[in-house]
Amino acid sequence: MPATRDELFARLEALGIDVTTRDHAPVYTVEEAQALRGEIPGGHCKNLFLKDDKGAIWLVVCLEEAQIDLKAAPAKIGSRRLSFGKPELLREVLGVEPGSVTPFGLINDADRRVNVVLDKAMMAQDLLNYHPLVNTATTTIRAVDLLAFIRSCGHEPIVAAVA
Repeated sequence: MPATRDELFARLEALGIDVTTRDHAPVYTVEEAQALRGEIPGGHCKNLFLKDDKGAIWLVVCLEEAQIDLKAAPAKIGSRRLSFGKPELLREVLGVEPGSVTPFGLINDADRRVNVVLDKAMMAQDLLNYHPLVNTATTTIRAVDLLAFIRSCGHEPIVAAVA
């Protein structure tokens, strides 16, 4: 079973990571999130769950306004040709539904199948916002704490200018 929101929060607390979470109606797109978020501080982000033509899995995390060119991305991150991962693979690897993709899903990647890429411009922000495994809330975390969480899941993220 994938981790629950409460299990994620317990993990963050055990790591000494302080977060703030705001509940809201479900959102599935950046546009829907923009309309509902109100005054949540920090960089608002999007997450691309990708697979390359040899089967490697990639999670590219960037600011919501970033334009990611999937044809140019392989040269920037060291992957092969990229396409979007299927919902079944997303559920299997990150334990989340489409519309809820988040770096917090790495808590469910026990086999460390995902290559994590954090956009450099995003990591220059102090506060960042992601879904806490479900798209009915937004969790604010410090960028440095996001790195600590990802590393606690056994991943060493690539920080690169992807956009």
